Amino acid sequence: MSLPPSEIPLGAMRFNSDSQKLEYWNGSAWMQIQTFTPNLDGGERGIFMGRNGSSVSRTIQFITIPTTGNATDFGDLTNVRSQLACCSSRTRGFAAGGESPGLDDEIEFVTFSSTGNSTDFGTLVRAKRRMTGAGCSNATRGLFNGGYRGSPSATLKEVDYITMSHAGNAQDFGDLVNEREFPGCFASPTRGVVVGGRTQTPSPTNPLAGGDFYTIPTTGDASRFNNLTERNAQSMYCANSTRGVIGGGTNPTQLDTLAYYTLSSLGEETEFGSLTSGSNYYSNGSFANSTRAVQGGGISPGNPNGSNIIDYVNIATGGTSIDFGDMIDSTNNDSGGCSNGHGGLG
Repeated sequence: MSLPPSEIPLGAMRFNSDSQKLEYWNGSAWMQIQTFTPNLDGGERGIFMGRNGSSVSRTIQFITIPTTGNATDFGDLTNVRSQLACCSSRTRGFAAGGESPGLDDEIEFVTFSSTGNSTDFGTLVRAKRRMTGAGCSNATRGLFNGGYRGSPSATLKEVDYITMSHAGNAQDFGDLVNEREFPGCFASPTRGVVVGGRTQTPSPTNPLAGGDFYTIPTTGDASRFNNLTERNAQSMYCANSTRGVIGGGTNPTQLDTLAYYTLSSLGEETEFGSLTSGSNYYSNGSFANSTRAVQGGGISPGNPNGSNIIDYVNIATGGTSIDFGDMIDSTNNDSGGCSNGHGGLG
Protein backbone atom coordinates (compact mmCIF):
# COMPACT_ATOMS: atom_id res chain seq x y z
CA MET A 1 0.00 0.00 0.00
CA SER A 2 1.41 3.41 -1.00
CA LEU A 3 2.04 6.14 1.55
CA PRO A 4 -0.10 9.29 1.30
CA PRO A 5 1.86 12.18 -0.28
CA SER A 6 2.20 13.99 3.06
CA GLU A 7 4.19 11.06 4.49
CA ILE A 8 6.63 10.51 1.60
CA PRO A 9 10.07 11.92 2.51
CA LEU A 10 11.61 14.41 0.08
CA GLY A 11 14.14 12.68 -2.14
CA ALA A 12 12.66 9.18 -1.70
CA MET A 13 13.25 6.87 -4.66
CA ARG A 14 11.20 4.03 -6.16
CA PHE A 15 11.18 1.73 -9.17
CA ASN A 16 8.01 2.17 -11.26
CA SER A 17 7.10 -1.33 -12.45
CA ASP A 18 4.72 0.06 -15.10
CA SER A 19 7.21 2.38 -16.82
CA GLN A 20 10.29 0.32 -15.81
CA LYS A 21 11.95 3.57 -14.70
CA LEU A 22 13.56 4.83 -11.49
CA GLU A 23 11.72 7.81 -9.94
CA TYR A 24 12.29 10.24 -7.07
CA TRP A 25 9.80 12.28 -4.97
CA ASN A 26 10.28 16.05 -5.38
CA GLY A 27 7.85 16.96 -2.61
CA SER A 28 4.69 16.98 -4.72
CA ALA A 29 5.10 14.37 -7.47
CA TRP A 30 7.16 11.35 -8.56
CA MET A 31 9.72 12.47 -11.16
CA GLN A 32 11.50 10.15 -13.56
CA ILE A 33 15.31 10.10 -13.30
CA GLN A 34 16.62 10.92 -16.73
CA THR A 35 19.77 9.39 -18.18
CA PHE A 36 21.92 12.02 -19.86
CA THR A 37 24.78 11.04 -22.17
CA PRO A 38 26.36 14.05 -23.88
CA ASN A 39 27.89 13.46 -27.29
CA LEU A 40 31.30 15.05 -26.84
CA ASP A 41 33.84 13.22 -28.98
CA GLY A 42 32.59 9.84 -27.80
CA GLY A 43 30.88 10.51 -24.48
CA GLU A 44 31.08 12.30 -21.15
CA ARG A 45 34.13 14.33 -20.23
CA GLY A 46 35.97 14.26 -16.94
CA ILE A 47 38.16 17.22 -15.98
CA PHE A 48 41.07 17.57 -13.55
CA MET A 49 41.72 21.14 -12.38
CA GLY A 50 44.92 22.44 -10.75
CA ARG A 51 47.50 20.32 -8.98
CA ASN A 52 50.22 20.19 -6.39
CA GLY A 53 53.19 17.83 -6.59
CA SER A 54 56.54 19.13 -7.74
CA SER A 55 54.88 22.56 -8.08
CA VAL A 56 51.45 24.16 -7.83
CA SER A 57 49.81 24.48 -11.26
CA ARG A 58 46.93 26.17 -13.10
CA THR A 59 46.61 23.27 -15.55
CA ILE A 60 43.19 21.94 -16.63
CA GLN A 61 43.20 18.54 -18.36
CA PHE A 62 40.45 16.19 -19.52
CA ILE A 63 39.59 12.63 -20.54
CA THR A 64 36.63 11.04 -22.33
CA ILE A 65 35.23 8.69 -19.66
CA PRO A 66 33.78 5.84 -21.82
CA THR A 67 37.15 5.37 -23.55
CA THR A 68 40.67 4.87 -22.21
CA GLY A 69 43.79 6.92 -22.95
CA ASN A 70 45.96 9.72 -21.67
CA ALA A 71 44.61 13.07 -20.50
CA THR A 72 44.62 16.03 -22.92
CA ASP A 73 45.28 19.70 -22.19
CA PHE A 74 42.03 21.67 -21.80
CA GLY A 75 43.27 25.13 -20.78
CA ASP A 76 44.33 27.02 -17.64
CA LEU A 77 42.81 28.32 -14.43
CA THR A 78 43.21 32.05 -13.75
CA ASN A 79 45.75 31.32 -10.95
CA VAL A 80 47.99 28.46 -9.86
CA ARG A 81 45.89 26.47 -7.37
CA SER A 82 45.67 23.19 -5.50
CA GLN A 83 43.36 21.73 -2.80
CA LEU A 84 40.36 23.17 -4.66
CA ALA A 85 36.78 21.89 -4.72
CA CYS A 86 35.03 21.03 -8.00
CA CYS A 87 31.42 20.47 -9.06
CA SER A 88 29.57 20.50 -12.37
CA SER A 89 26.36 20.83 -14.33
CA ARG A 90 25.77 19.19 -17.71
CA THR A 91 27.48 22.11 -19.42
CA ARG A 92 29.89 23.70 -16.92
CA GLY A 93 32.67 22.53 -14.62
CA PHE A 94 33.53 24.68 -11.56
CA ALA A 95 36.61 25.14 -9.37
CA ALA A 96 36.42 26.91 -6.00
CA GLY A 97 38.73 27.79 -3.12
CA GLY A 98 42.07 26.09 -2.50
CA GLU A 99 45.51 27.60 -2.05
CA SER A 100 47.66 29.57 -4.47
CA PRO A 101 49.71 29.42 -2.18
CA GLY A 102 47.58 31.49 0.21
CA LEU A 103 43.87 30.93 0.90
CA ASP A 104 41.67 31.41 -2.16
CA ASP A 105 37.98 32.39 -2.43
CA GLU A 106 37.64 32.41 -6.23
CA ILE A 107 35.02 30.43 -8.14
CA GLU A 108 35.65 29.94 -11.87
CA PHE A 109 34.23 27.71 -14.57
CA VAL A 110 34.87 26.09 -17.93
CA THR A 111 32.45 24.83 -20.59
CA PHE A 112 32.71 21.08 -21.18
CA SER A 113 31.87 21.19 -24.88
CA SER A 114 34.82 23.43 -25.71
CA THR A 115 38.39 23.76 -24.52
CA GLY A 116 40.00 26.93 -23.21
CA ASN A 117 40.84 28.88 -20.09
CA SER A 118 38.47 29.27 -17.16
CA THR A 119 36.16 32.26 -16.63
CA ASP A 120 35.47 34.11 -13.37
CA PHE A 121 32.12 33.22 -11.76
CA GLY A 122 32.19 34.79 -8.28
CA THR A 123 33.59 34.10 -4.80
CA LEU A 124 32.96 31.74 -1.90
CA VAL A 125 31.48 33.02 1.36
CA ARG A 126 35.08 33.06 2.64
CA ALA A 127 38.55 32.05 1.43
CA LYS A 128 39.46 28.44 2.37
CA ARG A 129 41.67 25.53 1.41
CA ARG A 130 41.97 21.76 2.08
CA MET A 131 38.95 21.44 -0.22
CA THR A 132 40.12 18.52 -2.41
CA GLY A 133 36.96 16.44 -2.99
CA ALA A 134 34.69 18.93 -1.20
CA GLY A 135 32.32 19.77 -4.10
CA CYS A 136 29.08 18.12 -5.25
CA SER A 137 26.06 19.15 -7.32
CA ASN A 138 22.79 18.25 -8.96
CA ALA A 139 21.80 19.73 -12.34
CA THR A 140 21.22 23.25 -10.96
CA ARG A 141 23.06 23.78 -7.66
CA GLY A 142 26.74 23.39 -6.84
CA LEU A 143 27.79 22.97 -3.20
CA PHE A 144 31.15 23.37 -1.47
CA ASN A 145 31.53 21.61 1.87
CA GLY A 146 33.82 22.22 4.84
CA GLY A 147 37.48 23.16 4.35
CA TYR A 148 40.05 25.02 6.44
CA ARG A 149 40.23 28.76 7.03
CA GLY A 150 43.81 29.11 8.25
CA SER A 151 44.74 31.32 11.18
CA PRO A 152 43.18 31.13 13.70
CA SER A 153 43.42 27.39 13.01
CA ALA A 154 39.95 26.06 12.25
CA THR A 155 38.38 23.26 10.24
CA LEU A 156 35.02 24.35 8.88
CA LYS A 157 31.56 22.79 8.73
CA GLU A 158 29.91 25.46 6.60
CA VAL A 159 28.32 24.64 3.23
CA ASP A 160 28.28 27.26 0.43
CA TYR A 161 26.12 26.95 -2.69
CA ILE A 162 25.79 28.52 -6.13
CA THR A 163 23.22 28.37 -8.92
CA MET A 164 25.45 27.09 -11.71
CA SER A 165 23.62 28.75 -14.60
CA HIS A 166 23.99 32.27 -13.15
CA ALA A 167 27.31 33.91 -12.27
CA GLY A 168 27.52 35.34 -8.77
CA ASN A 169 28.92 34.86 -5.29
CA ALA A 170 28.19 31.76 -3.23
CA GLN A 171 25.55 31.86 -0.49
CA ASP A 172 25.26 30.10 2.85
CA PHE A 173 23.39 26.77 2.64
CA GLY A 174 23.78 25.52 6.23
CA ASP A 175 26.25 23.49 8.28
CA LEU A 176 27.58 19.95 8.28
CA VAL A 177 27.23 17.93 11.48
CA ASN A 178 31.04 17.77 11.83
CA GLU A 179 33.84 20.05 10.77
CA ARG A 180 35.57 18.38 7.79
CA GLU A 181 38.66 19.18 5.75
CA PHE A 182 39.60 17.08 2.70
CA PRO A 183 36.15 15.41 2.68
CA GLY A 184 34.75 13.27 -0.14
CA CYS A 185 31.48 14.54 -1.62
CA PHE A 186 28.96 13.47 -4.29
CA ALA A 187 25.24 13.62 -4.98
CA SER A 188 22.07 12.12 -6.39
CA PRO A 189 19.58 14.54 -8.02
CA THR A 190 18.14 15.37 -4.58
CA ARG A 191 20.71 14.40 -1.97
CA GLY A 192 24.20 15.72 -1.23
CA VAL A 193 26.51 13.38 0.69
CA VAL A 194 29.73 14.28 2.53
CA VAL A 195 31.98 11.50 3.84
CA GLY A 196 35.43 11.02 5.35
CA GLY A 197 38.01 13.75 5.69
CA ARG A 198 39.51 14.80 8.99
CA THR A 199 39.20 17.25 11.87
CA GLN A 200 41.90 19.18 13.75
CA THR A 201 40.94 17.52 17.06
CA PRO A 202 42.75 15.77 18.63
CA SER A 203 45.19 16.00 15.70
CA PRO A 204 45.12 16.92 11.99
CA THR A 205 45.33 13.23 11.06
CA ASN A 206 42.19 12.21 12.94
CA PRO A 207 39.88 10.56 10.32
CA LEU A 208 36.11 10.85 10.57
CA ALA A 209 33.69 7.92 10.56
CA GLY A 210 30.19 8.14 9.14
CA GLY A 211 28.86 10.83 6.86
CA ASP A 212 26.56 13.83 6.55
CA PHE A 213 23.75 14.35 4.05
CA TYR A 214 21.30 17.09 3.08
CA THR A 215 18.56 17.79 0.54
CA ILE A 216 20.01 19.91 -2.28
CA PRO A 217 16.84 21.77 -3.48
CA THR A 218 16.33 23.20 0.02
CA THR A 219 18.71 24.90 2.45
CA GLY A 220 19.48 23.85 6.00
CA ASP A 221 21.87 21.87 8.17
CA ALA A 222 23.00 18.35 7.32
CA SER A 223 21.94 15.15 9.09
CA ARG A 224 24.17 12.28 10.20
CA PHE A 225 24.41 8.69 8.93
CA ASN A 226 26.84 5.96 9.92
CA ASN A 227 28.08 2.56 8.73
CA LEU A 228 31.05 3.92 6.81
CA THR A 229 34.74 3.15 7.27
CA GLU A 230 36.83 5.94 8.77
CA ARG A 231 38.77 7.41 5.85
CA ASN A 232 40.97 10.47 5.79
CA ALA A 233 41.65 12.17 2.43
CA GLN A 234 39.82 9.73 0.18
CA SER A 235 41.14 9.03 -3.26
CA MET A 236 37.87 8.06 -4.96
CA TYR A 237 34.59 9.82 -4.07
CA CYS A 238 32.01 9.91 -6.85
CA ALA A 239 28.62 8.49 -7.81
CA ASN A 240 26.14 7.63 -10.49
CA SER A 241 22.46 8.32 -9.72
CA THR A 242 22.08 5.28 -7.43
CA ARG A 243 25.49 4.30 -5.99
CA GLY A 244 28.15 6.31 -4.20
CA VAL A 245 31.66 4.90 -4.58
CA ILE A 246 34.35 5.54 -1.97
CA GLY A 247 37.86 4.16 -1.78
CA GLY A 248 41.44 4.56 -0.75
CA GLY A 249 42.39 7.04 1.96
CA THR A 250 44.24 6.56 5.25
CA ASN A 251 43.22 5.20 8.67
CA PRO A 252 46.01 5.83 9.71
CA THR A 253 47.81 3.55 7.25
CA GLN A 254 46.86 3.68 3.59
CA LEU A 255 43.72 1.79 2.50
CA ASP A 256 43.30 0.02 -0.83
CA THR A 257 39.63 -0.98 -0.47
CA LEU A 258 36.74 0.18 -2.67
CA ALA A 259 33.16 0.22 -1.39
CA TYR A 260 29.72 1.50 -2.35
CA TYR A 261 26.43 2.30 -0.74
CA THR A 262 22.97 3.08 -2.09
CA LEU A 263 22.26 6.81 -2.13
CA SER A 264 18.50 6.44 -1.59
CA SER A 265 18.87 4.44 1.64
CA LEU A 266 22.26 5.47 3.09
CA GLY A 267 22.52 1.94 4.46
CA GLU A 268 25.51 -0.26 5.12
CA GLU A 269 28.73 0.23 3.20
CA THR A 270 29.46 -2.77 0.95
CA GLU A 271 33.04 -3.58 0.01
CA PHE A 272 33.25 -4.48 -3.69
CA GLY A 273 36.83 -4.23 -4.84
CA SER A 274 40.29 -2.79 -4.36
CA LEU A 275 42.75 -0.40 -5.92
CA THR A 276 45.67 -1.92 -7.80
CA SER A 277 49.15 -1.86 -6.29
CA GLY A 278 50.03 0.84 -8.83
CA SER A 279 47.16 3.12 -7.76
CA ASN A 280 47.50 6.11 -5.49
CA TYR A 281 45.49 6.05 -2.32
CA TYR A 282 44.77 9.66 -1.37
CA SER A 283 44.76 13.32 -2.49
CA ASN A 284 43.33 12.33 -5.89
CA GLY A 285 40.84 14.01 -8.18
CA SER A 286 37.84 11.81 -9.05
CA PHE A 287 34.57 11.81 -11.00
CA ALA A 288 32.03 9.44 -12.57
CA ASN A 289 29.55 8.83 -15.34
CA SER A 290 26.67 6.34 -15.15
CA THR A 291 28.98 3.31 -15.40
CA ARG A 292 32.54 4.26 -14.38
CA ALA A 293 34.18 5.79 -11.31
CA VAL A 294 37.53 7.37 -12.23
CA GLN A 295 40.44 8.75 -10.20
CA GLY A 296 43.67 10.45 -11.24
CA GLY A 297 46.91 11.51 -9.56
CA GLY A 298 47.43 11.26 -5.82
CA ILE A 299 49.93 9.95 -3.31
CA SER A 300 51.19 6.50 -2.34
CA PRO A 301 54.40 5.26 -0.63
CA GLY A 302 56.10 5.00 -4.01
CA ASN A 303 54.86 8.43 -5.15
CA PRO A 304 55.19 10.87 -2.21
CA ASN A 305 54.97 13.89 -4.54
CA GLY A 306 52.05 12.50 -6.49
CA SER A 307 51.81 10.55 -9.75
CA ASN A 308 50.24 10.63 -13.20
CA ILE A 309 48.19 7.41 -12.87
CA ILE A 310 44.51 7.40 -13.93
CA ASP A 311 42.43 4.29 -13.19
CA TYR A 312 38.76 3.35 -13.00
CA VAL A 313 36.27 0.80 -11.67
CA ASN A 314 32.90 -0.32 -13.04
CA ILE A 315 30.26 1.01 -10.62
CA ALA A 316 27.81 -1.86 -11.19
CA THR A 317 30.26 -4.72 -10.66
CA GLY A 318 33.27 -3.44 -8.74
CA GLY A 319 36.46 -5.49 -8.78
CA THR A 320 40.08 -4.42 -9.02
CA SER A 321 40.64 -0.97 -10.51
CA ILE A 322 41.77 -0.86 -14.14
CA ASP A 323 44.40 1.34 -15.78
CA PHE A 324 42.87 4.17 -17.84
CA GLY A 325 45.92 6.15 -18.94
CA ASP A 326 48.17 8.92 -17.66
CA MET A 327 47.79 12.57 -16.69
CA ILE A 328 49.88 15.17 -18.53
CA ASP A 329 52.33 15.87 -15.69
CA SER A 330 54.44 13.25 -13.92
CA THR A 331 53.49 14.41 -10.41
CA ASN A 332 49.90 15.25 -9.46
CA ASN A 333 48.09 15.51 -6.14
CA ASP A 334 45.34 17.68 -4.67
CA SER A 335 43.71 18.17 -8.09
CA GLY A 336 39.98 18.81 -8.24
CA GLY A 337 37.80 16.57 -10.44
CA CYS A 338 34.34 16.84 -12.04
CA SER A 339 32.38 15.50 -15.02
CA ASN A 340 29.28 16.22 -17.09
CA GLY A 341 27.85 12.74 -16.53
CA HIS A 342 27.78 12.24 -12.73
CA GLY A 343 24.91 10.94 -10.64
CA GLY A 344 23.63 14.30 -9.44
CA LEU A 345 22.53 15.10 -13.00
CA GLY A 346 20.02 12.22 -13.00
